[in-house]
Amino acid sequence: MYQTINNVRVWGNPLENAVSQAVTCAQHGNVVQVLLMADHHKGYSQPVGGVVVYDGQISPSGVGYDIACGNKAVKTDLKYEEIKGKISAIMDTIAKEISFGIGRSNSEKVEHELFDDENWAVYRTIGKQEHDTLKALARNQLGTVGSGNHFVDIFVEESTGDVWIANHFGSRGFGHKTASGFLNLAQGKKFADKAAGESMDQPPTLLDLTSELGDMYFRAMTLAGKYAYAGRDYVSDQVLSILGAKSLFEVHNHHNFAWKEMHNGKEVVVVRKGATPSSPNQLGFIGGSMGDFSVIVKGKDSNENADAFYSTVHGAGRIMSRTEAAGKMNWKTRTRKGGKISYEQMNSAIKQFGVELRGAGTDESPFVYKNLGDVLEAHKETVDVLHVLKPIGVCMAGADEFDPYKD
Repeated sequence: MYQTINNVRVWGNPLENAVSQAVTCAQHGNVVQVLLMADHHKGYSQPVGGVVVYDGQISPSGVGYDIACGNKAVKTDLKYEEIKGKISAIMDTIAKEISFGIGRSNSEKVEHELFDDENWAVYRTIGKQEHDTLKALARNQLGTVGSGNHFVDIFVEESTGDVWIANHFGSRGFGHKTASGFLNLAQGKKFADKAAGESMDQPPTLLDLTSELGDMYFRAMTLAGKYAYAGRDYVSDQVLSILGAKSLFEVHNHHNFAWKEMHNGKEVVVVRKGATPSSPNQLGFIGGSMGDFSVIVKGKDSNENADAFYSTVHGAGRIMSRTEAAGKMNWKTRTRKGGKISYEQMNSAIKQFGVELRGAGTDESPFVYKNLGDVLEAHKETVDVLHVLKPIGVCMAGADEFDPYKD
């Protein structure tokens, strides 16, 4: 059950800094309701794990810089017994053949129908150079994973022995530049101007959907969503090929996005930053840490789920900041100082859990996240857990990949 704090509906244990951000969101714009899922923590303008429901408005800062970040999970036709002696070699191949890291380009250019989408006209309206530059960037990066908490994982469902795969990333540099560009336009600057950035605690940037800029942003965001889906599809197909497996069942969803939805007989805009849609019978993948289980869930047809505007968690939620875990980075010497978590601690923990790890820094270790089971317990009246998946292989970008918008 949730509690209400200053008109914000909060699931799980309230984190004061995230609640404060949520209250700020509630005080600006045509707000219908603000909610915090149980994995909430402080974000840029709108907290991660935060949901803001607007009447006729959309927030580029609420959707965030990683537009359409999300997950795809695939149940394969393999059983664990068929691959358990090959996990190390499989993870080596995944790390070699799939492109991880900020700013990476795919060695194999991917053709996709989205490059003919009518919404590219938004960027032509802004300017030919902006259109051509962003489209080239999008082509180059389609099918790359990025850095931070973005991953490619192999799982086993221990109750059945089924092998699953999953990935987590969004619209890459294309989405980031789209977000920065529209935030610039909202401030009266040029799209391609250097992004001034946003204070963590400033009110959200809001656009009326009926305005030209609001309509343009919604169309650009929709295009970035298609781009993210295409990228996750491509990477899933790569992993299936590496495994020599077929897909039997798929779950695919965004968790940084804005949707036009009907609630209580009225169309509203639901801005979810780090929150998974959970309409009745809707499926979602929710990832734990590299040392925890992940799950496939289904939304319940319940009053509490309706009160949540059909939203649930997107992960376990951080309990330790990246700097606190890994220490402060000196980019000149590429050394860190002051981190609470060592590589020895991280590697020991994942070895005990039975995970073959490639890449990742201590800021993504199991110690920096809540237990996913505890987080899901707070949402037991909104979602049912259908499949529990144990990670056996985790691949992420190498440590110390600089990326200011990892969430």
